[in-house]
Amino acid sequence: MKHLLGTEDLSRSDALRILDTADEFSAVANRQVPKLPTLRGVTMANLFFEDSTRTRLSFEAAAKRLSADVMTFGASGSSVSKGESLKDTAQTLSAMGADIIVLRHFSSGAAHRLAHSGWVDAHIVNAGDGMHEHPTQALLDAATMRQVAHKEPRGEDLSGLSVVIVGDIAHSRVARSNVFLLETLGAKVTVVGPPEFLPPGVEAWPVKVTSDFDEALGSKPDAVMMLRVQHERRSEAMAWSARDYIRDYSLTSKRAQLLPIDCVVMHPGPMNRGVEIASEVADSPRSVILDQVRNGVSVRMAVLFEVWGDGS
Repeated sequence: MKHLLGTEDLSRSDALRILDTADEFSAVANRQVPKLPTLRGVTMANLFFEDSTRTRLSFEAAAKRLSADVMTFGASGSSVSKGESLKDTAQTLSAMGADIIVLRHFSSGAAHRLAHSGWVDAHIVNAGDGMHEHPTQALLDAATMRQVAHKEPRGEDLSGLSVVIVGDIAHSRVARSNVFLLETLGAKVTVVGPPEFLPPGVEAWPVKVTSDFDEALGSKPDAVMMLRVQHERRSEAMAWSARDYIRDYSLTSKRAQLLPIDCVVMHPGPMNRGVEIASEVADSPRSVILDQVRNGVSVRMAVLFEVWGDGS
């Protein structure tokens, strides 16, 4: 696997291999010196055209724990403001020695274009492209669910798990990548949102679709994943009422009390507390939100190891 561009075409065997490798790498954080020499001499470049906290920093932490050198690029304050293109920016980083480019871009398909355009010979990892995909987020979410479902997760998939994904599905690359990966790993997925928050063609996805949040919670899910409303991707013509949304789609303390006792609550971040999720729920014992963050580092270590090990 020279590149990781999405989960739609990721095979079950490749996904499990990445998750199993991440499980092994997770122990590195507990070492006195949390480093491995695995990618010594390799340079990873974070090429981010959109703001990020968790994804950018965890890729940086992952690379450093594998002893790679790191270059970090942010579009703000760069030559992008002067009109420099993705092609020229990527070629600049490649000329500086970038072996792996981790790309976050506002355009759907940007990572695929960079990987197959011939502009650079680097390994490409998609860190989120527009409303298309965010594969490493889906992988870390799967890793978190697998830890909850299995005492010994290595080699296990998510067969039999019921997952409810709630919120702005139409604009969520996290939802898309999770739907594809969870289906590949055997989970049953329900997506929930008001009709205007559901994408065209969602009926063709391998999921159950509903606009009734309470009905979905009544199905006794194993995990509920809340998504924020992505105001930056919504046009002004797409009107919505925050009050109505909170009433119908917020995971409040009252709704959380109706969940099965072993159901976990997830969120990819950033959270809008009091909108899609109540603070009491986000900070409750059933929340695995910080576990997702922790797993993000080991999963991204595994992804860097995987792409560099094939065709390097």
